[in-house]
Amino acid sequence: MEIFGVPLQSLAAQVFLGLVNGCFYALLSLGLAIIFGLLNVINLSHGALYMLGAFATWAGLNYFGLSYWWMLFLAPFIVGCFGVLIERMMLRRLYKLDHLYGMLLMIGLSHFLEGLFRLFYGVSGKSYSAPIELTGATDIGFMMLPNYRAWVVAVSIVVCFATWFAIEKTRLGATLRASTENPELVDAFGVNVPMLVTLTYGFGAALAAFAGVLAAPMVQVSPLMGANLIVAVFAVVVIGGLSSILGAIITGLALGVLEGLVSAFYPQVSATIVFIVMAIILLMRPSGLFGKESA
Repeated sequence: MEIFGVPLQSLAAQVFLGLVNGCFYALLSLGLAIIFGLLNVINLSHGALYMLGAFATWAGLNYFGLSYWWMLFLAPFIVGCFGVLIERMMLRRLYKLDHLYGMLLMIGLSHFLEGLFRLFYGVSGKSYSAPIELTGATDIGFMMLPNYRAWVVAVSIVVCFATWFAIEKTRLGATLRASTENPELVDAFGVNVPMLVTLTYGFGAALAAFAGVLAAPMVQVSPLMGANLIVAVFAVVVIGGLSSILGAIITGLALGVLEGLVSAFYPQVSATIVFIVMAIILLMRPSGLFGKESA
């Protein structure tokens, strides 16, 4: 069976591959949206944190003999702690200055981390095997479904929507939002606002590292892996709305699937379709699909 000249099996494979990419878009853009929406910081070092998560996974296997399942929790924790240090030692000093200073700091930090890892590991990349439990593929009739990629899709969607629920539907999330809108009032109720801000940045960094752990068995772990992805992820955040948590998730998944469809029918445009959509959305709705219009 063919659809517009493309075999159904090939189309399904491309759409599923796009969904996998969309899961990485969603996880990374979710971290960016959390940090910008709650801290008002454009974290352009997010790609480097994603790279750190992948390298932590590779190092855990090769230097310490730890399994993928251990690193699925340890790598986000380690990078999240690193994010806490960044916020407390660097970003906190810049909150009262123009936002441009924070953005420049994040750009410089990203280049520093990428250059440091390139010095020690080069640019060719390191391989990391998927856990034996998730190797192989499952025949679902119209296509062979790779088990590891199916796991990536499932766990990414669960983590994304659990994060959205925690921020938008729980008391802790309400406290976080209130801390950014009126920190003096929240502090008067005995809430440690600076600690909440620090932990929020650390959680955003941990989300980037979690995406890096998931990506490690599918791509070559290299110092530039985050730089090659962060531009598209930032476009996803802009399309969804810079401060919208739900917008980051839905837009990331949808644009990944769109990329897969375009790759099946017109592959020459697949690498730029995200930016074409961004240009159209910004012309029609500058605040993004889910963003709030400014007064």
